[in-house]
Amino acid sequence: MPLPLYLLAVALFAMGTSEFMLAGLLPDIAADIGVPVATAGLLTSAFAVGMVVGAPFMAALARRWPRRSSLLGFLGLFLAAHVVGACTGGFTVLLATRVVAALAYAGFLAVGLTAAAELVPSDRKGRALAVLLAGTTVATIAGVPGGALLAALLDWRATFWAMALLCLPSALGVLRGIPTRTGRPGEPEGPDLRRELAQLRRPRLVLVLLLGALVNAATFGTFTFLAPVVTDVAGLDPLWVPVVLVLFGLGSFVGVTVAGRLSDRRPGVVVAAGGPLLLAGWVALALTAFHPIALLILAFTQGALSFGLGSTLIARVLYEAAGAPTMAGSYATAALNVGATAGPAIAATTLGTGLAELGPVWTSGALVAAALLLALSAWRP
Repeated sequence: MPLPLYLLAVALFAMGTSEFMLAGLLPDIAADIGVPVATAGLLTSAFAVGMVVGAPFMAALARRWPRRSSLLGFLGLFLAAHVVGACTGGFTVLLATRVVAALAYAGFLAVGLTAAAELVPSDRKGRALAVLLAGTTVATIAGVPGGALLAALLDWRATFWAMALLCLPSALGVLRGIPTRTGRPGEPEGPDLRRELAQLRRPRLVLVLLLGALVNAATFGTFTFLAPVVTDVAGLDPLWVPVVLVLFGLGSFVGVTVAGRLSDRRPGVVVAAGGPLLLAGWVALALTAFHPIALLILAFTQGALSFGLGSTLIARVLYEAAGAPTMAGSYATAALNVGATAGPAIAATTLGTGLAELGPVWTSGALVAAALLLALSAWRP
């Protein structure tokens, strides 16, 4: 895999860390800026909304720009948002920087997915995307706890400065490895936008997008609420929460890496084997989470299966949307973030029911079951 691809992954590491790190920083931010913690929680919601809306909007905005210019522009916007966020003392400005950072992240990911696929031969898209998305999985393993540690040693603003600095090596990768233009001089940067949007009428593309959204909704439905499962269901000390989250992150890295070697040539095998195993894993977790050993093992395996299956589906989006070369990445990004937003929202409604802390886990199982039924109904002979 080319070096610039790994440097693009560094940017996704910074952006993924920025997306998730606020969960551990909200009390400090609220105290420093002088707002209630509940109000500070809007910073997380603003980022999520910016990601969902930003992917297709930013990709459409930048579709006529060279890939290099687009990626550098999104990196610069992300860096600037974190510099302003680190310097501000007002909540409104900080909230605005989170929206801007999310838009930049969504645009970078949408263009980056397409650019990564263009850096390798056409039959290695899945492996290239695995390298790129590994940046996000490493964010859950090292970035989020590292950000929390940096905030504890210095303050929450130091984490914002760190995210800004991580954009610099990625910018070098863009300058060194991404061509100024794709295609021949004088040609437009891809087909007409209307033709690209028309690809969304293709049943196979819509199916893969729906499957990707459902699997990602299942993933984040449980991931968001793992802490109460660790402390209230398994009865472990709160210090075990980051351990379980890191295990999930390690599993996700392994899953993306392994699936990346299979998703180009044997995507059907990954989906056919990984889907039922993922469903079985969520059911097993719901039934055995009160056993700490089972919880630790399943946190790893579910991370691997979730991200292995999810990354394979995202790679299939790029294959199915080959007729939308400038918008395909945004379709994949939007599907991922619709799932990441809807999954926790659906799972949260089960917390006040008889399912209690295990409600999100059962929800994840139901979402994967729905994905499998949809796949079977669409692909049956």
